[in-house]
Amino acid sequence: MDRKHFLSSALLAGASLSTVKSWAINPNPSDEPLNSGKYRIPPYLKPGDTIGITCPAGFITKEEIAPSVKLMESWGYKIKIGKTVGARDFTYGGTDQERATDLQQMLDDIEVNAIMCARGGYGAVRIIDKIDFKSFTEHPKWIIGFSDITVLHCHLSRNFKIASLHSKMCNSFPADWSLAEPIQIETILSIRQALAGEALRYTGPAHEKNRTGRAEAVIVGGNLSIIETLTGSHSDLDTNGKILFVEDTGEYLYGIDRMFWNLKRTGKLAKLKGLIVGGFKLKPDDPGEEFGRTVVDIVLEKIAEYNYPVCFDFPVGHQRNNFALKCGVSHIFTVDQNGSSLTSIG
Repeated sequence: MDRKHFLSSALLAGASLSTVKSWAINPNPSDEPLNSGKYRIPPYLKPGDTIGITCPAGFITKEEIAPSVKLMESWGYKIKIGKTVGARDFTYGGTDQERATDLQQMLDDIEVNAIMCARGGYGAVRIIDKIDFKSFTEHPKWIIGFSDITVLHCHLSRNFKIASLHSKMCNSFPADWSLAEPIQIETILSIRQALAGEALRYTGPAHEKNRTGRAEAVIVGGNLSIIETLTGSHSDLDTNGKILFVEDTGEYLYGIDRMFWNLKRTGKLAKLKGLIVGGFKLKPDDPGEEFGRTVVDIVLEKIAEYNYPVCFDFPVGHQRNNFALKCGVSHIFTVDQNGSSLTSIG
């Protein structure tokens, strides 16, 4: 829609200033309506392309990212290190303005083909509304990360329908590749495979509470507490008609229960094509305050009235077996008596 025409129409209709501001934060340059099923997939990387590294959340040193830089260069990529790497403002990788500026420069730089967030932590939600995605929507690129970076995955999905990569970050690369465990190697290499456009197929274990079935749909999701936090905001995740995956760490069982009630009460569980439950590292119940239910119990209670495939213990989350998943890309999700499988088809 022509912006001048939109603003004129809005004023004539008596639209509030907040309505105009909302459009400015969330432009939709595509002619596709926001609730359409069509996502844009950024160009896959080829040798010689550049990966930028920035810190939109927690701080990390240049020494700590050195192993990831070395390995990604061995894959044939150039690396551009942002100004926030090595910067620190208490727990953050620089001030809010420094982190926003660094991310903005990476998004606008047409020489940068993908952006890897150096680590998670906390802070992305503090800067998300400072970012202008206009150039990014004209020249999409892969944004890579997980945990707190779920803010970016959800924002891109909701507002622009542009695919992104949920995966390990610089702080998860082994210091010595020759001494890395097989599962570390597999998960890190899955990042390379995803960025190169290779088909990805992962399997999960058999679980007595898995719900069998098959679905083909776009996959979205990430950290459960972040998804809950974004409810009602401009970054609120739309799950209708999609396969949803969730994971979390450092939460009490009652907190997980509260978050799943949020998903249910906001309709995020009602129209799914499938549900993938990844790793959940929990805080132990306080003595005398035992919750009395497991994560599996919590999930099954909330989805009892729905009918779609569900799997537990899928290899995604705050754990070593955290494989790269292409958010916004269609996948085939199958659950049977032998376990679960997820295969990318885009």
